[in-house]
Amino acid sequence: MLTNPIMEKLSAMRLNGMAKALAEQMEMSDLGTLSFEERLGLMVDREMSQREDRRLQTRLRKAKLRVPACVEDIDFRHKRGLDKSLIMALAACEWIKGRQNLIITGPTGAGKTYLACALVHKSCLEGHSAVYRRLPNLLREITMARADGSYPKKMAAYAKTNLIALDDWGLDRLTREQALDLLELLEDRHGLKSTLVAAQVPIDHWHEIIGDPTLADAVLDRLIHSAHKINLKGESMRKKYSALTKEEQKS
Repeated sequence: MLTNPIMEKLSAMRLNGMAKALAEQMEMSDLGTLSFEERLGLMVDREMSQREDRRLQTRLRKAKLRVPACVEDIDFRHKRGLDKSLIMALAACEWIKGRQNLIITGPTGAGKTYLACALVHKSCLEGHSAVYRRLPNLLREITMARADGSYPKKMAAYAKTNLIALDDWGLDRLTREQALDLLELLEDRHGLKSTLVAAQVPIDHWHEIIGDPTLADAVLDRLIHSAHKINLKGESMRKKYSALTKEEQKS
């Protein structure tokens, strides 16, 4: 059987990785040294690798990271209360497998968003579905879903996502409807999936942001007790990097 028809059939069956591997094999000068099993194994490995890469790209696309970030690029040089051993442990994603939460607090510019995006990125690499959202945007999405009738589908999708990162938590006081939506989101995930929260506001003031004391108790109960906590300190990382850039420009 001719090679071109074989590759066409592989492509028709969406076995594009195997088709590419076969094409590469036909260009090999030492092709005759490989057994049938070895050649087939190389083709299967290529197909699996390409499929996993597509799945990873799909996970990253759905995550919608605010900034391109990865754990390897986290800056541990500046003193801001960042424990490298803890970050490396979190990067292993066992907390996600254990259905635990993570709360990152700290002042503006401390690196909360970058750290959150880096951990979401790592979770995608490890095969977990993940979503990054600014809390105001997520609450707006839920409100719109309620209006257009897609609310059950939207909430079901959030409920089954392995990790949801909620950034800019506490920028504004929540309305009662927003607090109810947030509680519904966390209730569906409690003990089943992991939630990451990044906030400028210390945990002690979250009751004030949520407003209704009963709803606040319920929301915090589903977040805090099973959560790892990182409290960043120090000057703004943006300010530090801006100053560094200016010095570099002078040299």
